[in-house]
Amino acid sequence: MKLVTSANHTVEVMAVAPMDNNIYLLTDHASGDSLLIDCANDSAGILDFVRTRRVTRIVTTHRHADHLGALAQVSAALQVPAYSGVDDLKAIQDATGVYQYPLADGEIFQVGKTPVHVTQLVGHTPGSIALTIYPDGHPPVIFTGDSLFPGGVGKTWSDADFTRLLDDVVTKIFAVLPDETIVLPGHGKATTIGAERGSIDQWRARGW
Repeated sequence: MKLVTSANHTVEVMAVAPMDNNIYLLTDHASGDSLLIDCANDSAGILDFVRTRRVTRIVTTHRHADHLGALAQVSAALQVPAYSGVDDLKAIQDATGVYQYPLADGEIFQVGKTPVHVTQLVGHTPGSIALTIYPDGHPPVIFTGDSLFPGGVGKTWSDADFTRLLDDVVTKIFAVLPDETIVLPGHGKATTIGAERGSIDQWRARGW
């Protein structure tokens, strides 16, 4: 299903049961190159999803098993490099056997002519990353993995992790992106920065 269409980009999504994982495909129109984000548990479905696209790299947003269950099979079939955040890289590589190229906080890489901006968001996992693009004539789009959803940040396992994640989300996402920015999370429906901005104090007060 197409979620975003601009003059120079298309973003498509497929959802994988049982955890409603979103798998995203970003295509740069000028080059025809595509980025595949999070190879969740349906390798056959993913390969069918991308069959008409020229995938040039795979990015895994974080180390949790539901986001990488098909990574080994899809990577082997497509024969393209796989990337992940520097602090989740070893865990993903150990779990899948797929060599991971590192993505660091603040890094920018290209999908065809499209710059993709990397943001590390610590808390849900140590090396979770978000990816942001700035399409021409269209609001920014951020792929947040499990770090930001409609209604709150991702699950954490300590007060310190929650505080770190919320602080990262506030300073690295809400403070720099406009309200019209489209947020594409790792599970469930899309939202916008503006729809969530007014709830930040409530999230901090409730602690999740």
